[in-house]
Amino acid sequence: MWAGRHVVVGVTGGIASYKSCHLVRRLTEAGARVDVVMTRGAAEFVRPLTFEALSGRPVLTSLWEPDRALAHVRLGREADLIIVAPATAHLVARLAHGMADDFLTALVLAATAPVLLAPAMNDEMYAAPPTEANLANLVRRGFGVVGPERGPLAEGHTDRPGRMSEPETILHHAIRLLKRGSAWAGRRVVVTAGPTREPLDPVRVVTNRSSGKMGHRLAQAAWYRGAEVTLISGPTSEPEPIGVQVERVETTAELKAAVARALPGADVLVMAAAPADYRPAGALDRKRPRQDGPLNVAMEPTEDVLLGTKTLRKTGAVIVGFALETGEATEKAAAKLVRKDLDLIVANDALEPGAGFEVDTNRVTVLDRDGGRHQLPFGTKAEVAEGILDLVEVRLG
Repeated sequence: MWAGRHVVVGVTGGIASYKSCHLVRRLTEAGARVDVVMTRGAAEFVRPLTFEALSGRPVLTSLWEPDRALAHVRLGREADLIIVAPATAHLVARLAHGMADDFLTALVLAATAPVLLAPAMNDEMYAAPPTEANLANLVRRGFGVVGPERGPLAEGHTDRPGRMSEPETILHHAIRLLKRGSAWAGRRVVVTAGPTREPLDPVRVVTNRSSGKMGHRLAQAAWYRGAEVTLISGPTSEPEPIGVQVERVETTAELKAAVARALPGADVLVMAAAPADYRPAGALDRKRPRQDGPLNVAMEPTEDVLLGTKTLRKTGAVIVGFALETGEATEKAAAKLVRKDLDLIVANDALEPGAGFEVDTNRVTVLDRDGGRHQLPFGTKAEVAEGILDLVEVRLG
């Protein structure tokens, strides 16, 4: 994502500027060319030499430095992205009113690149009406904003926003700002992920080997593209995707209910979950001891969640199913595509090395309702998620 990108990081005079060192290092390690622009106040907290060592490039601090005439205009045109972190209340006010009285504000005013602000300030300053109005003005003008968060500030802990977002969170929002596209703007996307667990008794469950990785990568990738994403996830150890609304479920019945609540207003449903196909016909109310001998369990089929969505789908919504099989995956997927009235179905074979459950890679074939067959190259599940969403985007127009 960052290899070859040119990113300008603006640093202003706040205690949170120490986090900007980590941000610059992460961007540089990821292959970006990073230019750091510091205000005079920022240099009171972190020396320019620190950022020069981290970025491997000279730090820009003044409009009046020799041999740098019009550097603010050049940088504003050349950069792929400008990140201001931290963005103090003072800096936000100056940008909102179009001031250009130092290198950073002149750069932003002249910029053609997208700008992401990471506000950081005292919680009272953030809640003050002038700050709210200034930020709203910048958002209307197309600026991206990430945070601030709740948590410890220099003057103590608070449960109100003011703390600058962590560098990793800022990077995720930066990717969204760079990747968002018109086809996804304002779209609502529902993604399901992971297994479901059906209780045998209060201790034991019937489940499957789904890790939830594919669904989580799809949810994150859709959010990067600019969609508003709801992820409905069964039990999984995967971290929650940044920016995505997450709802946790346990059983197939809970998954069905959550999808029914989320689906009517959704433009896209990606059913990447692996709900249990069977559940014990009657769950025991107490744990059965092993010494009681063999246990015979009658199993009954669970609800077909995707098939049950047919009457809930918004007109024109793109519906994507998954078919994980053990042999003849595409043939079985083609039958499911028709039976469940899908726009796309993603087929893969659980027996193929490096694909399927509990691995970070995948190889899939995507079938569409028009008879198309799209073989996506073997890759990480994040890469495969991008390929799937490219096909969804064609259907979204």
